[in-house]
Amino acid sequence: MRALSGIQPTGPFHWGNYFGAIQQYIQLQDECDDGSFYFIANLHALTTVREKERLLEFTLNGAIDLLALGLDPNKAVLFVQSDVPEVSELCWLLLTGTPMGLLERCVSYKDKLAKGIKADAGLFTYPVLQAADILAYDATVVPVGEDQLQHIEVCRDLAQSFNHHFGETFVLPKGKVLDQSARVPGTDGEKMSKSYNNTLAVFDDVKPQRKQIMRIQTDSRPMEDPKDPAGDVLFDLLKLVANDEELAEWSATYARGGFGYGDVKKALADASERYWGPARERRAEWAAKPDEVREILAAGAAKARERAAATLKRAHEACGVKGY
Repeated sequence: MRALSGIQPTGPFHWGNYFGAIQQYIQLQDECDDGSFYFIANLHALTTVREKERLLEFTLNGAIDLLALGLDPNKAVLFVQSDVPEVSELCWLLLTGTPMGLLERCVSYKDKLAKGIKADAGLFTYPVLQAADILAYDATVVPVGEDQLQHIEVCRDLAQSFNHHFGETFVLPKGKVLDQSARVPGTDGEKMSKSYNNTLAVFDDVKPQRKQIMRIQTDSRPMEDPKDPAGDVLFDLLKLVANDEELAEWSATYARGGFGYGDVKKALADASERYWGPARERRAEWAAKPDEVREILAAGAAKARERAAATLKRAHEACGVKGY
């Protein structure tokens, strides 16, 4: 089993990024018997980040964050997407056979349009570059959020089409989804996303994040009424960072009633501080040695390029753009 996934450097990583993706990276680096590849998807980020200095900063900080959260460069290959140019060329080979209708049906594209996000060719063809990212490394498993499963199907469709026309070239990947990967609510109750400005950042300072948690909107049910924790934003967030004993106590409190949401918010802020405390300490250590982080990324890119070059050579020879 070989795992592959990328994460966009569009700003500080939030709880949704961690519980929906990064947590799986950490788990899979110990489970993959054929290696795992994880990258900072800076080419994808260009669809939203248009300032050079911000993209550079977000890219390096993304690597620091991943290392602080437990990604081990001795177990997994960590690199920056743009440091493997073979992927961009592979993307073009796939684009030449990609039906427009297939991309028009992608839920994530339609969802962004519905939210008023500007549509451009980069956003439209995002799934094809994502497919090239996956296929370049012969990945068999791709940890994704539930909302990204369609993109894995697109990847499989494109790979199967290429294989059909030119012979067996690409390995067909499968998506791996955590049960809770699509269930991280933002501060407004919608899915947590930078696009919706409703995130809780993993590495925010404690005091600002506590204030942010205390401002989460809740319903207006009387304090004395029993409340169903299912679908409650505060309880759903608490489930991510509190221990089993705390969750059992709060579940009983919800069923009993007689409490205010302010009490839950304080418990959530306390649990958040404890949960992220060790990672915050590790992040401070990595941030103090950026040159070491860059060395890790360079070493990862060298390994990634070796693998991607072999795949691109197969694709070149299969479709006839090389070997004439």
